[in-house]
Parts: sequence; C-alpha cells; structure tokens
Amino acid sequence: MTGFLGGAYLWVKALHIIFVIFWMAGLFLLPRYLIHHQDALARPDEAAQWVDREKKLRGIILTPSLIIVWLSGLAIALSGGWFTGQGWLHAKLLLVVLLSGFHGWAVAYSKKLAAGKSSLASRQLRMLNEVPGVAVVLIVILAVVRPF
Repeated sequence: MTGFLGGAYLWVKALHIIFVIFWMAGLFLLPRYLIHHQDALARPDEAAQWVDREKKLRGIILTPSLIIVWLSGLAIALSGGWFTGQGWLHAKLLLVVLLSGFHGWAVAYSKKLAAGKSSLASRQLRMLNEVPGVAVVLIVILAVVRPF
C-alpha cells in the first residue's frame, strides 16, 4: 500500500526511520547534558561550555530530526490511510506526542540552566533520562507488532 506517495513510499519510510534514530540519539544525549550542566552551574566557564553543547545538539540534531520525523510519519500514515481503525497507530501517536512534549521540556530546561537556574535534583534528572528509552521501546512494539 503506497497511496499518494507512490514509488516514494519506501524512501519516505527510510527517511522516517533514519531521523527517528537521530532524534532518539539526541533525546538520549540531552538529558545527560542537562545533568552535567546542572552540576557545573557553580563553575561559570564549564557551565558556558554546556550551554554551547546543548545549543548545538538542539540546532543540528534534535529540532531538525523532530520536524522530519513528524512530517515523514504523518505522510506515511496519510498515504497508507491508517488513521481509521488502527488502534496501534493512535497509541503510537499518543506516545510520540508525549515524547515531543518531553523534547520541549528538555529544551526549556536547557534554556533555564543557561540562565543559571535549576529546579530539579540531580536524581530527578537521572530518572527523567530514562523517559526516551521507555517510550521508544513501546513505540517500536506498537509499530512492529501492531497488537491492536
């Protein structure tokens, strides 16, 4: 089933998978950066380096990947006519929306740290670091197994 994408369907699907990998790599890395950045707040020179690293990660990997994942994923779903009667897709989309929200939170917390402010304990940040891993496990199971 290729729908309106026609022969480009597999290319768009490949693009989607590639940029999901990039996005997840960034989401695995950014929370670790936040932990180190927060620990460095008492050392302004080191904290400034984390600000720069986080900005590059967001601008080069995270945000472009997020955009391409959403555009390609929606194109695939629309082309396949999957929005009706596909419970697995609705569950997957809910998890992707939540993961996108986590992305937004991490970016906002990065900017908060850049301003020298923190509101979470290091342990809390370490626990939040696991969110992308749990989400990707569930998303992959939904996309591959399609349990409902």
